[in-house]
Amino acid sequence: MVALYKDFHSKGLNIIGVSLDKDAAKWKEAIAKDKLVWTQVSHLKYWDEPIAAQYQVQVIPAPFILDASGKLIAKDLKGEALRAKIAELLSK
Repeated sequence: MVALYKDFHSKGLNIIGVSLDKDAAKWKEAIAKDKLVWTQVSHLKYWDEPIAAQYQVQVIPAPFILDASGKLIAKDLKGEALRAKIAELLSK
């Protein structure tokens, strides 16, 4: 995700990280260690995270691509498939 953000943020990609952590200190430490510069949110409720429940997250990571209006475009893409979809959407 860090590489995707670096490559596509200037073209319009924004990322919001929703964490299923339960320990605030460890969560913040991981954000700093991994250099996650985008918005991070968490209720620190582990699998009881309301956003995860809303999007029916069953495994992590669980990438979702939403358009500017919040409409779901794609989900669960990883690796090159995720990169290709982001490149396709941002080229329009």
